[in-house]
Amino acid sequence: MAPYLETVRSFADVPITDAGVDTSAFLEASDGVVGLFDLLGSAAFAPVVSDLKGNITKVRTRYEADPSKSATLELLVENEKGEKKRTATEGLMWLLRGLSFTCKALSYSQKNKTEELSTAFTTGYDQSLKKFHNFVVKGIFGMAMKACPYRADFYAKLAADPKGGPSASPEKVNEELDRWLKALDEIVQRMEAFYEKGGHTKGF
Repeated sequence: MAPYLETVRSFADVPITDAGVDTSAFLEASDGVVGLFDLLGSAAFAPVVSDLKGNITKVRTRYEADPSKSATLELLVENEKGEKKRTATEGLMWLLRGLSFTCKALSYSQKNKTEELSTAFTTGYDQSLKKFHNFVVKGIFGMAMKACPYRADFYAKLAADPKGGPSASPEKVNEELDRWLKALDEIVQRMEAFYEKGGHTKGF
């Protein structure tokens, strides 16, 4: 009996030390977010998934080129600072924005259990990505929000065992999801403050 969030690395299990957020573990947990959108099962979310995957790849490519220089997200950004093209720094920035959107949407859903997902994801979008998007992209995301599955269907998929075993209880799913969201929110806030303090968003 292993619900979806127990089959992927949780953000709660991403090591954070004085040197920063562990890059490899963070990327592994981010892969789990892509899978989460697959559970939503709507083709309308394809642009979101594509964006997440593309930005994960940019950060992973940088990490794999020299793991010692990119062991933490903070190190990765600092070590790319003097380069002309800061592909990974920009990719991570957009990845964090996508993760913030996901976090805010699902946190709203957890706190407002009578609301449908379309409301939760619209709220999450308004509080995160919307201010960075132009008219066309806003329209694409607006369509995706309307195409959200029913809340009950999504939570049933979260509870289902990918290997075909019995589903987890709603209490178990909520417990795992809350733990996952709390850790994700802490990482996003930490990295947003790091980007802001170091002026790492300049030029993007």
